Amino acid sequence: MKTVLISGAGVAGLTLAYWLRRNGFAPTVVERAPAIRPGGQAIDVRGVALDVLERTGILDEARQARTRLRGMAMLDSDGNELWRSTEMTYSGGRLDSPDIEVLREDLTRMLHRKTLAEDVEFLFGDSIATLDEQPYGVRVGFEQGHARTFDLVVGADGLHSKVRRLALGPEERFVRHLGAYLTVFSTDNFLDLDHWELWLKDDSVGYCLYPVRDNSEMRATLGFNSEPIDYDYRDVEQQKSIMEERLAHIGWETPRLLRAMRQAPDFYFDAMAQIHLERWSTGRVTLVGDAGYCASPLSGQGTSLALVGAYVLADELGRQGDDHAAAFARYEARVRPFAELNQALATENPGGMPADESLEKAKNGMTLDD
Repeated sequence: MKTVLISGAGVAGLTLAYWLRRNGFAPTVVERAPAIRPGGQAIDVRGVALDVLERTGILDEARQARTRLRGMAMLDSDGNELWRSTEMTYSGGRLDSPDIEVLREDLTRMLHRKTLAEDVEFLFGDSIATLDEQPYGVRVGFEQGHARTFDLVVGADGLHSKVRRLALGPEERFVRHLGAYLTVFSTDNFLDLDHWELWLKDDSVGYCLYPVRDNSEMRATLGFNSEPIDYDYRDVEQQKSIMEERLAHIGWETPRLLRAMRQAPDFYFDAMAQIHLERWSTGRVTLVGDAGYCASPLSGQGTSLALVGAYVLADELGRQGDDHAAAFARYEARVRPFAELNQALATENPGGMPADESLEKAKNGMTLDD
């Protein structure tokens, strides 16, 4: 049974682990965090990605866990309502759509449970340190554990993928900055929002607020436009200070939000950026999801890309048997056009939702059976 090391226990890594196991492989997932990561924004699953959830056996559960927002309102920097809609939300699109919006942590919890049922090995609290490709496999050095050899290695470790850096080169060669930064965190629903989304925008800064967990909690997404800035993506205190500086001039509930941000247990901060690679694989190493073709949250399609990419990669590895090079090539040939369609959504209309026809084309830009 061929062994595959997957770096990253997010949507892409968990989906890949499940389907590799179902296709006769022995996957191991290594994750830097001590457990499945909590928190994160509400994420959209659309089009062909819903087929992946259905085949994985969690579509009904995901539909039950969807956010169920009733609409949204747009505010100015003083909290005055500019307009409202009961037909759409910016985070989830049209309310009458068959697509679903679900919390990231809920989806990863469902996927993790499915992989555990398949007896997938997990290495939490560790990460890859070195990759040494040899004729018979890849010798992997770990930050904490002993070195091991695997037949294949897959980077599902996000925008700042270490697997990508070790296998293909420094991040700066592949990142395309989209002119904005974003933070996400959870807090109490101190605004008493009732299945209602609020957006506040003021020139180059703004945020989105919406309730979750039957209105008992609130997720906050704060952002600002900027050229690339120099910061340590592992220094959380520095990132919080950056957000405070950028939003200090905004009124209404902003001071209270920034205080809540300081106490949040699940703070996340990063640039809005995309990854563009000439190739996704080298030798026995390949990439999936954001590590290989990040579209950014501005596309609204990152989760769908991760689900579809992971499913197709596992499918091609299962079809091609011992020929991993052929599997990697077929995987890229099938998924790359779909990835490029979805990456284009982020730049088509960066100030709002993409056109309906563009979104429909992107989310249904391929099929799972090829």
